[in-house]
Amino acid sequence: MASIKFDEYKVKLNNLGPVLDDLGVSLGMEAAIEELDLLQAQSAADDFWSNMEKAQKVSQRIKNLQDKIEAQNKRVSTVEDLLVLCEMGIEEDDDSMVEELEESFTALEADIESARLSTLFRGEYDKNDCMLTIHAGAGGTEAQDWASMLFRMYQHWADKHGFKCETLDYEDGDEAGIKTATLMITGENAYGYLRSEHGVHRLVRISPFDSNARRQTSFAAIEVMPDLPDDVEVDIRPEDVEMQVFRSSGAGGQHINKTSSAVRLIHKPTGIVVASQQERSQFQNRDTCYRMLRDKLVQLQMQAHAEKISDLKGVQMKIEWGSQIRSYVFMPYQMVKDMRTAFETSNISAVMDGDLDGFINAYLTAEATGNWATK
Repeated sequence: MASIKFDEYKVKLNNLGPVLDDLGVSLGMEAAIEELDLLQAQSAADDFWSNMEKAQKVSQRIKNLQDKIEAQNKRVSTVEDLLVLCEMGIEEDDDSMVEELEESFTALEADIESARLSTLFRGEYDKNDCMLTIHAGAGGTEAQDWASMLFRMYQHWADKHGFKCETLDYEDGDEAGIKTATLMITGENAYGYLRSEHGVHRLVRISPFDSNARRQTSFAAIEVMPDLPDDVEVDIRPEDVEMQVFRSSGAGGQHINKTSSAVRLIHKPTGIVVASQQERSQFQNRDTCYRMLRDKLVQLQMQAHAEKISDLKGVQMKIEWGSQIRSYVFMPYQMVKDMRTAFETSNISAVMDGDLDGFINAYLTAEATGNWATK
């Protein structure tokens, strides 16, 4: 009986050959290999590190390309390895090898589907890094604790995907959690993946802060924007920007500076507020803030179809709290459901540990097909 199973999987695996060939074309593997060779030659030059910022970006791009190429090569080699496993299983008629084959094949199919979905990125900035900001909603400690849970969730998601994750800004909650925090997530297609997270996230649970153990509903808003190339120019008039300096703080009271090196910028015409405290230097934090402000203004200009930044109105900068994109229910049952795609899972622990791929993939598929749960 085992040999029949192995024969079935041989057919499935052989059918994956053309699929992987098409995937390689869609991923632009030939172009990726050529670009990698070019950048590696640049990085070998004696003066490569004379421009530190440019060198770091090139190095990160090299890593992204290497990861992309290695991932595709691994898919191809996995098919070859599993075909060998099938031959061994047929020769030995060994039932014990079937389970390993089934698990490996399922994981391979999931990886291929995830890679296929990454080819759906068509947005102008989908391949860019991104800044993800978490804002606690109304509700004091409850909402601020929920915001900190989401902060941790996105850190774990980035770590699982090998993306670099830096905290640009972090404002502690009054008693627990956070009021707001901004993460810079660096990696290929970071914005393409995470733009699906933009919106209001709703939590329902038994409150750990309520002595009567009553059920509470909390909200937090996620704002995601692409980190734009340096050649994207925005006219930001100095008189339109108010700069404030303050002392840095960090999660759990870490990294607190005794000097006022953290910077907050307020764009008066729109009401946009950005802050940075990751650097020890006030000047570096100011530069980071201006970059964040530029990115926000460009994104909002595109959304509003405004001809120039001055046409934007402050009301467009406010977060819309009217409806959530996703609900996280901890009690009386366990369920995380996305309202846009209807994708859901009862494995809340995995989601809070950064397993968001199901939601992201469902969003990308719906976006490509137009098949939304709600219109």
